[in-house]
Amino acid sequence: MSKLETLRQKIHSVWRAFRRWPVWGQALTYAGTAMIALFVVIGIYALVLFRRDIPEVHADIAEHFKYGSIGSERGAGIPYLLWKVLPDVFPEYLPDRPGTGYERFGFIYETAEHDRPIGTSFREKPIGLIGLNCAVCHVGTVRESPEAEPQIVLGKPAQAFDLQAYAQFLFAVGQDARFNSDFLMPLIEDGSPDFPFTEKLLYRYIVIPRTRDALIEQAEQFAWMDLRPLSGPGRVDTFNPFNEFFGLEPGENSVVGTASLPSIWNQSVRADMNLHWDGNNSSVDERNINAAIGAGAIKDMEDRIDLPAIERVAAWTWDQLHPVPFPEERIDLELAGQGGPIYQDNCASCHALDGEYVGQVTDISEIGTDPERLNSFTEELVVFLNKTGEGKEWAYSNFKKTNGYANMPLDGVWLRAPYLHNGSVPTLRDLLTPPDERPKTFYVGVDVFDYENVGFISNGQYAEQNGVLHDTGVRGDGNSGHTYGIDLSAAEIEALIEYLKTM
Repeated sequence: MSKLETLRQKIHSVWRAFRRWPVWGQALTYAGTAMIALFVVIGIYALVLFRRDIPEVHADIAEHFKYGSIGSERGAGIPYLLWKVLPDVFPEYLPDRPGTGYERFGFIYETAEHDRPIGTSFREKPIGLIGLNCAVCHVGTVRESPEAEPQIVLGKPAQAFDLQAYAQFLFAVGQDARFNSDFLMPLIEDGSPDFPFTEKLLYRYIVIPRTRDALIEQAEQFAWMDLRPLSGPGRVDTFNPFNEFFGLEPGENSVVGTASLPSIWNQSVRADMNLHWDGNNSSVDERNINAAIGAGAIKDMEDRIDLPAIERVAAWTWDQLHPVPFPEERIDLELAGQGGPIYQDNCASCHALDGEYVGQVTDISEIGTDPERLNSFTEELVVFLNKTGEGKEWAYSNFKKTNGYANMPLDGVWLRAPYLHNGSVPTLRDLLTPPDERPKTFYVGVDVFDYENVGFISNGQYAEQNGVLHDTGVRGDGNSGHTYGIDLSAAEIEALIEYLKTM
């Protein structure tokens, strides 16, 4: 082929290509339009996904109390699919207590219908997050014997739940070298066969790394716990977290704020009383919001709580939630009748609803109980707490420093063991004995009831195998004080205990 012919063919090929260019251009235009549309769809999906904020809500208020959201997941939520696998992946960080998984912290699993325990809440934001709600500290169980089915009691102190151990478990796993996407993703996928592809990407590249970083940061904020005695089941250090959040450096002081979890039924009768163990606030609303912030346990939580949800639960506890009565067949009604006048003479002025001192604070020099919880709430903290919620309709203004402990009504007193503000006296019978005769050590965290002495069983083989040792010699755990009634005769004490069963 001549050079001229070759040149002619090349020119012809270029011409044919040029003639096809409009078709190519049209195709490219169509492709570009499709790509733009795809990006728009992806953008809209991402916008909707990341703006998703759907709390779990139950129409039945009791169900909502147990499982519904109060907003804690917004600030301190753990990704649900990750949370599910943690006990199986990191069993070495679980407490040495009976049960499997989260049961070993004292969480209560109710029925097969619920795949998570009472006191945990759920929110899609944008993925499923697990948080804590009011029920985690205010639902407990009671049983007649080790073989009996536990009775779940709403509003009761969660005497078996160890909040500190749960927090320390999360801090420990967050600092474990295995807490990374390569290690955790296969385990999460095995437990979640319907795991969407988009969520897999989120978990691998965003969720797991951010959760790890958040847990490490939280561990640093709660390092003050390592400087103090363990709280144990049914108790919590209430105000040292606030010391940290307000920059008051609890790691630099030595206060021990450990106190028992309270009951929350019959709140209407507590209106205008001095609340919290030391009576540092007389507003039920402020107390409720502060407890919700505590459930989130994170800085700036005041901007993330769900106020309507909190108010809904509060309205229910106001006049609809009541304690479970002591089993009537176990009460000697004749003896209880004899105990009524003894109660009036020795207890009513501080604990009856019409008592002269009910809801007031008894000075520490008079009550004589362990002062550590009282000392942990300082004048400095009052100033900072009363700045909480500034600019909001619910802004705090009622916190104050006291010099003692508050006298509370005794409704459902049988379910509120162990006794005193720090749970250092196991039974009512022990409380009516001189302090030096009260048990120095005993076991806490079990739900089998001692109907004779009125309290949960606290010694013997079962208590030892299923409970946690409580030592009253540990700082903040003293069992001194509240010596009212110790001078009664044995017969009077028997009658008084029988009467207290009826409350």
